[in-house]
Amino acid sequence: MTRKTSMRQADPKDGRTESGRRLSERTVIGVMNESTKYQRLRHEFGPVFDENSRILILGSFPSVKSREQQFYYGHPQNRFWKVLTNLAHEPPPETVEEKKAFLLRNQIALWDVIAECDIIGSSDSSIRNVVPVDLPWLLERTNIERIYVNGGKAYELYQKYLWPMTGRKCERLPSTSPANAACTMDRLMEAWSVIAKWLRSMQCDHRLTGQDICSVITD
Repeated sequence: MTRKTSMRQADPKDGRTESGRRLSERTVIGVMNESTKYQRLRHEFGPVFDENSRILILGSFPSVKSREQQFYYGHPQNRFWKVLTNLAHEPPPETVEEKKAFLLRNQIALWDVIAECDIIGSSDSSIRNVVPVDLPWLLERTNIERIYVNGGKAYELYQKYLWPMTGRKCERLPSTSPANAACTMDRLMEAWSVIAKWLRSMQCDHRLTGQDICSVITD
């Protein structure tokens, strides 16, 4: 009697056995599930500001990379720090402490609109069940003259949650996120240049005291 031996046949296209293919498919599905499922998350790091802050820039909610680094705009392809430092004619900061120092030196406050939400990965479009930050708390402790928001989602959520809370208008700027790749660096620089007058006037304030010609920059 001849015994039939069960053979695992390799896929002629990639050389894997049937069981190997199934294991690989399960691994891919597992990774996809991790990146496509909702998580309930809280904002884990605070705003950057002091009593001298004059402009406030608000994002939506920290990306995965920012959550890992515990600071704003941590994705290496996000152009936020490059845009601001180019406008201020300063070298890009590298560490968190250097970024904080840059902001405070230029009298910029930085925060996000969302304190808590459901989100998939870093996807702004997936955000739901939002709890906004306590913006009046920050405004009471600063002399904020202008509020800018980084991107369409931040603007949408500001209008929905924070404008009714504060009565303060904001100005929408194009997102610096790598997801907004259609907006070139040149276009970003042009749009974000509206804050340049604040940066220039701040630098003059730091260098000179009393009446000087730098005052015309803020006109």
